[in-house]
Amino acid sequence: MVTATVNLFNKIFAADKWNIGFVHQTPENLIETRKLGTAINWLPEDDIDYAADPFVVNVGNTPRIYYEELDFWKGKGEIMMIDGLDFKNKKKISGIKPDAIHLSYPYLIEEGGTLYCIPETSEAKEVALYQVDENNPEKLIKLKALVSGKAFVDSSVIHYNNKYWLFTSVSGDHDHLYIYHSNALDGQYTGHYQNPIPVEAAFCRAAGHLFVVGQSLYRPTQNPVSRYGGSIMINQIEVLNEKEFKSTNQFEILPDKAYSKGLHNISFADNIIVIDGKRKVVSPIMPIKKFVRNYKNR
Repeated sequence: MVTATVNLFNKIFAADKWNIGFVHQTPENLIETRKLGTAINWLPEDDIDYAADPFVVNVGNTPRIYYEELDFWKGKGEIMMIDGLDFKNKKKISGIKPDAIHLSYPYLIEEGGTLYCIPETSEAKEVALYQVDENNPEKLIKLKALVSGKAFVDSSVIHYNNKYWLFTSVSGDHDHLYIYHSNALDGQYTGHYQNPIPVEAAFCRAAGHLFVVGQSLYRPTQNPVSRYGGSIMINQIEVLNEKEFKSTNQFEILPDKAYSKGLHNISFADNIIVIDGKRKVVSPIMPIKKFVRNYKNR
């Protein structure tokens, strides 16, 4: 009876609160130690509900983070940018088409000194490539749709073994991975011979930057087994070509005690790893906020 009462209370008055943190650590050290550094620095929380899906790039000696902001009063996610690890200077990202859809997972990739972004736009049923305006970094310029036709989520791209590889999944499908390849970042992407590739739920949906250590390619994935965004799996891709794919799990990254309810994105820049974290918050106006969010998402 007590458990049922607590669950009902949480359902009505509690909600997830996501925040962004960072640790001074390299990808090489992460693979060697198989864990995040102990001194995780959490940003002073913004007053919105979610600050999640962070992707980091260094500009000079300053980290710049693109991330998803979700305010329950607005109902849909937006992409924001901060410089210097401070929400006080956040700016809203513009230029993503179509307008008024839910946005998240602003994947960043640099090429030839130019920064590109692939935000999640699943409602548009495409994976689109945007260029970040060098003089106005809160503005994105749409270049082209790389693949289309499904509600793709958390799409991630990397240049590896002389090809660009795009890993993605489809909203609501936790059992299949899609891989595409191209000779150029903005080129024609061809589906992998095995698409859709059967995978377990813990190794399906992406959880941040693809990265290379030594000659090995690693892919972080979200582990939803215990709860949504519960932890991150680090997987080594052992075989990757146009017809073959093999990946093995190496280790799991668990949430930090300060945000013990979840962790579902990891990103890398020079000597810094940026993550997100989830905790529970309780508010007497949460039922109204949840109603507004659900109403606007209809």
